[in-house]
Amino acid sequence: MATMLEFTDAAQERAAEILSRYPDEYKKSAVVPLLHLAQEEWGYISPEAMACIAELIKCSPIKVAEIATFYPMFNKEPVGENVLSVCHTLPCALTGCAGIFTHLSEKLGLKLGETTEDGRFTLRKSECLAACDRGPVLLVNRRLHTHLTPEKIDDLLKQLQEG
Repeated sequence: MATMLEFTDAAQERAAEILSRYPDEYKKSAVVPLLHLAQEEWGYISPEAMACIAELIKCSPIKVAEIATFYPMFNKEPVGENVLSVCHTLPCALTGCAGIFTHLSEKLGLKLGETTEDGRFTLRKSECLAACDRGPVLLVNRRLHTHLTPEKIDDLLKQLQEG
């Protein structure tokens, strides 16, 4: 029998705080904040994580899966410590996002969606990152980097590799 995934004590406290925001009849509304918590806890949303959340909000895991798979910000498979998302919408395309993506791809030896063997980096493309006037842009985890050049990318990768 598979082992049930459980939040750490600290995450259980945060989950309880999240759930306390909702009346009993609306606990299912806590699914998105709980998915964020699960992703922080485990790095991605596995079927076991979905089952853990479903148990907390008293619904079926498929209901949690429907939401987790709808939103692109939830990782459904393991990702690197640093998720690099290059915006590829028109404003960033006009300012050179393709060159930024190619530079990152070559520097890291990654294709779209891949993760480095050491687990440090995952390379993605993203829809609009709401910085159209500052392109090309890159989202590294939750931090936005703007007006990118290959030199800025090299400096950023060096910083990330140094910790």
